Amino acid sequence: MMMPLNPRPAPIPDTVQFELAPRAGGAPYRIFLRIPPGAPPAGGWPTLYLLDGNAVIGTAADALRVQAAYPTGTGIADAAVIAIGYPTDGAYDSVRRSWDMGPPPGATYPPHSPDGPEVKTGGADQFLAFITDELKPEIASRLPVDPTRQAIFGHSFGGLFVLHALFTRPDAFASWIAISPAIWWEEAVVLKSAARFEAAPRPARLFLAAAEYEQALAPFHLRLEDHVERRARYAANRVVDNARDLAARLGALPGVQAEFALLEGETHMSVLPVAINRAIRFALGPDAP
Repeated sequence: MMMPLNPRPAPIPDTVQFELAPRAGGAPYRIFLRIPPGAPPAGGWPTLYLLDGNAVIGTAADALRVQAAYPTGTGIADAAVIAIGYPTDGAYDSVRRSWDMGPPPGATYPPHSPDGPEVKTGGADQFLAFITDELKPEIASRLPVDPTRQAIFGHSFGGLFVLHALFTRPDAFASWIAISPAIWWEEAVVLKSAARFEAAPRPARLFLAAAEYEQALAPFHLRLEDHVERRARYAANRVVDNARDLAARLGALPGVQAEFALLEGETHMSVLPVAINRAIRFALGPDAP
């Protein structure tokens, strides 16, 4: 078989990347920025921020550019995408994301290799401050943005972070997307923040979703040796029920629009592409502000 001549990396269209370190010090983040083609709207571009940027930027950039090119058929408005990742070729940096996305008080994240670095959680407030106080102004210096049309997406621990951010800095974004959020983490500590938000709610749009096979076993799970332990873990974590219950609880608050979706046929990881597309529709579709 003949090899193609001069193979080279295939870039993500309309997308650049750069590294940005917190002003207070520490390791930099890898920022992926999709800049829409053409002239911006009069009020600036809507923005969609994505956590776990290494894992999701390609899917999000392609899903948006395909749909935004045909707004009469999709109802999707074009937007800038800002995906927050890490300087790695992998999809995730599990050590850093655990610290960044875990709400306080934080504890060592089990399990981890005894020969590897210690994995901690509890740094969500610092990470949120970096996003709101440093990254958002950096993006605004690079292209015109609409400060009233900003959304944030997170999955799993990222979904937990999105909820923590909503409850502690509800003015940071207009639309919040939490997919498969680990509400159960540390005895559901995030619900303490939820109670404070309920006492003084702020207007917000929230999309919560979970995969069908996060609280029930998929057929292929039954062939795995750990299926009994897995079933018990899924039942204890209640990923689907927790997300559904929280959507109902928050949706009853004045000024809060909250909806829940069960994404059928998906597992905790296979849900990502579907969830990204639903996030685009929620943040940028015909029913978005």
